[in-house]
Amino acid sequence: MVGAVEHLAQIRALPRPEKPVRILNVCGGHERSITEFGLRSLLPDWVKLLPGPGCPVCVCPEESIYQAIRIAMDHPVTLVAFGDMLRVPANVGHNEPASLVAARAIGADIRPIASPLEAISLARDLAPRPVVFFAAGFETTLAPVAAMLADSRLPDNLFLLPAARLTWPAVAHLLRDETPFEGMIAPGHVAAIMGANEWRFVAEKHHIPVSVSGFSADSLLASLHTVILHALTGKAVLDNCYAKVVKPEGNLQAQKLINSAFDVEDAMWRGIGIIPASGYRLAARHAARDASTHFPIKDLHRRRAGEMPPGCDCAEVLLAHKQPDQCRLYGTGCTPDHPVGPCMVSDEGACHIWWSAAPRTARK
Repeated sequence: MVGAVEHLAQIRALPRPEKPVRILNVCGGHERSITEFGLRSLLPDWVKLLPGPGCPVCVCPEESIYQAIRIAMDHPVTLVAFGDMLRVPANVGHNEPASLVAARAIGADIRPIASPLEAISLARDLAPRPVVFFAAGFETTLAPVAAMLADSRLPDNLFLLPAARLTWPAVAHLLRDETPFEGMIAPGHVAAIMGANEWRFVAEKHHIPVSVSGFSADSLLASLHTVILHALTGKAVLDNCYAKVVKPEGNLQAQKLINSAFDVEDAMWRGIGIIPASGYRLAARHAARDASTHFPIKDLHRRRAGEMPPGCDCAEVLLAHKQPDQCRLYGTGCTPDHPVGPCMVSDEGACHIWWSAAPRTARK
């Protein structure tokens, strides 16, 4: 079996091209592994790894975060969300809570959870008090949420506020008007649910080599080697370097659950805009659990609603137009302890990953 050292040697042995080879790694988990393993420093300088839009916390619409804050503030509910979502800032006035954690600090009942099972358990414990599950994430996160909705024993006081997104339409959006990269590493966890074949369009329609990767150095370097080799030789193919986990067709049972629980709609991505057929809404059969219907909020006029904060370049980072350290606020006004933009909040956000991995002297 070829290991990480051998794959790295194979990449270094490739002939130097006239132009850099840019590789988009979609997944925030891949970005974390790439940074922790120091792969950028080990690869030839003509290989450029670009973080992409694969951080669900980063792309969650500002409007959805504001809606969750107001539901928790204005209604007698307990709101739960995956931990990172509590710190994502919304655009509000100086006298309003700008995040879920800020709303909790002034009295709203907001709690972090790690899985849908915790939401179910909490709803049973607090019944009849309504529990609102603010569910942001990609297909990997949505599959267990869909399985939760399929359970006939689900407590009647559990409601859902979905802000989930499909991953592949964001890549299609990047490729709509330009070709900003020569190769792509497809997200392993999403592909485990939706299948490797979902990424075939990158090769067949846009003529860009793509490889599904796992999260080990071996898998990532195997994917990078095959993508770089194919980019240099002009071959646009789909490869799967995570075959132990990812099947061509994916997890059909998980897909069935998702399709039963949710419908696909056009959706907003923070800093990017509306991407067609890229979001999930509750299917009609689950309309009774729609938190936005049961707990409406006032449509208040807000400055910069839906936008990134002033000076924040998270949108450019998500679109692979800038590296995190090229943001105007990176490391100065925006740090993990005091995040301004969403990319500095989550451990899947490129800015958070880069800042956390930087030597302490480089942070000053």
